[in-house]
Amino acid sequence: MYFKSSIRIFVACLALMTSVVLSAQSVSELEIQRKQTLKRLETTSKMLSATKKSKSNSLIKLSLINKNIKERKTLISNINGEIGALNHEITKLDREKMVLENNLKSLKADYAKLVQDASINRSVYNKFMFVLSAQSFDQSMRRFRYIQEYSNYRERQVHDIENVTQQIALKNDSLVGHKSTKVEVVKIKVTETQNLSKDEQREKSLLTDLQKEEQKLRAELREQQKRANDLNNKIEAIIAAEIRKAEAKKAAERSRLEAENNARLAARQKVETKTGIKTKQESIPSGAMKEAASPAVSALTREETLLSGNFERNAGRLPWPVTNGFISGHFGVQPHPMLRHVTTNNKGIYIQTPANSTARAVFEGIVTQRFSIPGSNNAVIIKHGNFRTVYANLTQILVGEGDHVNAKQAIGKIYTDDEGDNKTELYFQVWKDKNLLNPETWITK
Repeated sequence: MYFKSSIRIFVACLALMTSVVLSAQSVSELEIQRKQTLKRLETTSKMLSATKKSKSNSLIKLSLINKNIKERKTLISNINGEIGALNHEITKLDREKMVLENNLKSLKADYAKLVQDASINRSVYNKFMFVLSAQSFDQSMRRFRYIQEYSNYRERQVHDIENVTQQIALKNDSLVGHKSTKVEVVKIKVTETQNLSKDEQREKSLLTDLQKEEQKLRAELREQQKRANDLNNKIEAIIAAEIRKAEAKKAAERSRLEAENNARLAARQKVETKTGIKTKQESIPSGAMKEAASPAVSALTREETLLSGNFERNAGRLPWPVTNGFISGHFGVQPHPMLRHVTTNNKGIYIQTPANSTARAVFEGIVTQRFSIPGSNNAVIIKHGNFRTVYANLTQILVGEGDHVNAKQAIGKIYTDDEGDNKTELYFQVWKDKNLLNPETWITK
C-alpha cells in the first residue's frame, strides 16, 4: 500500500513539473515578443519626436504616426495574449499547488502511521524474535528482508516529504512571479491603450490638414518621382554597363583562346607538311574552351560563383541594411497614402531610420560603383557574384571601388533632411544580373 502511494505521488509530481516547463516557455516567448515590439515602438517614437521641431504637416509625420499605431496595436494584441497565458498559468499553478499539498498530507499521514507502528515494535528484541519465530529458514529470511525494506521505505518517505515540500515552495515562487508580471503587463496595456488613442486622434487631425494641401502633395510627388526615375535609370545603366563590360571581357578571352588554338593548329600543319610526319596535337584544353564559350553573364570566377550561391541560399535571412528602422515604401506598385487613385511604382524599398544612421552591407561582396545623382545624394553598388545590392541616399561614403566588404560592414552615412522633419531614409535594391528583385523577400522578417 505504502509503495503504491509513493509511486502515484511521484508520477503526479513529474507530470506537474513537465507541464510547468511547457507553459513557462509559452509565457517566455510572449514576453520576448512584447519586448521586441516595445523596442521597435521606442525607435519610431523617437523618430516622431524629432519631427515635432517642424510645425508643417508632412507625409513623413503621417508615415511615422501610422507605424506607431500599427506597432501599438501589435503590442496590445501581444499583451492580451500574454495576460491570457499568465491567467492560465496562475490557475494551473494554484491547482498544482493544491494537488501537491494534498499529496503532502497523504505522505505525512503515511509516515505518521509508520512511526506509530515502529514505536510498537521498536525494540531489537521484538525484531529478533519476529525473525526467529519463523517456521522455516526461508520464512525467517523473508521476514528479515521485510524489516530491511520497511526501514528503507521510511527513509524514502522522509525524502518524498522533503521533495514535495520543495515543489510547493517553487510553486509559490512561480505564482508570486507570474502575478507580479501580470500587474506590470496590465499597466503597460493601460498606458499603450491611452497612447494609441492619442496617436489615432493625431492621425485624424493630420489627415484633415493634409487633405487641404492636395496641390502641394501632387507637386511634391512629381518632384520625388522625377528624382526616383533619374536614380533608377542611372542604376540600371550602370549595371547594364558592368554586364556589357563582363561580356566584352569574356568575348575577348574567348577570341584570344581561339586565336592561340588556331595558331597551334597552323604551326602543327606547317611542320607536318614540311616533314611529312604527323605531330602530337597540342591545343587548348577543352575545359578552358568550354568555359570561354559559355554565356558571359553566368561565367563567374570561382569566388563569385561561391558568393552567388551563398547569397541565394540566404534568401529571407539577410540582415537589414540598417540597424534600426522600418519599411516606409514597399516594393512595386503602391497606393499613395493621401491622394486617391494615385500610385507609385517603387523599384526598391525605402527604409526609414533614425537621424545619423549608417547603411551597412547585407552580405559580403565587392564594391563596384560609388556615384551621385543631383537631388538623390550618393549611392553604392556591391556585387555578390551575379547578384548586386544598391544603397542610395547616402552623404558620406565609407568604402571605395574594389573594396571587399563583409556582412554588416558600414558603407556610408544616410542623408538626414534637417528641413524635412529630419527624414532619414535609405533606398535599397536587389538585382540578379539584369533582373530587379523584391528586397523584402531577401532580408529577414
